[in-house]
Amino acid sequence: MSKQVEKPEWARIAESFEASGQTQREFALARGVRLSTLQSWVYRRRRAATARAEPVRLLPVQVATSPVASESMLEVMAASGARVRFAMGTDVGYVAQLVAALGR
Repeated sequence: MSKQVEKPEWARIAESFEASGQTQREFALARGVRLSTLQSWVYRRRRAATARAEPVRLLPVQVATSPVASESMLEVMAASGARVRFAMGTDVGYVAQLVAALGR
């Protein structure tokens, strides 16, 4: 039978689970809590951590034409001077993640 756990304690339990190295099932059995409730609180904790992540910084962009550039290519130049070329139609999310990583 599962024991009753108060809501404020769930944040600490979810944090303990993350540090435990156990599977959710193992952790829930060892603590005597419902697996579905643990899963819910771990999800909430991870979602909150994502929301607190560093905000995206926008960088100035200069659009220029170049005789070398192909019309089917997109070139991104990071503030560091690094240049990366992408084929038109490349996933925008991928490009954004790469540019963010280059900016660090």
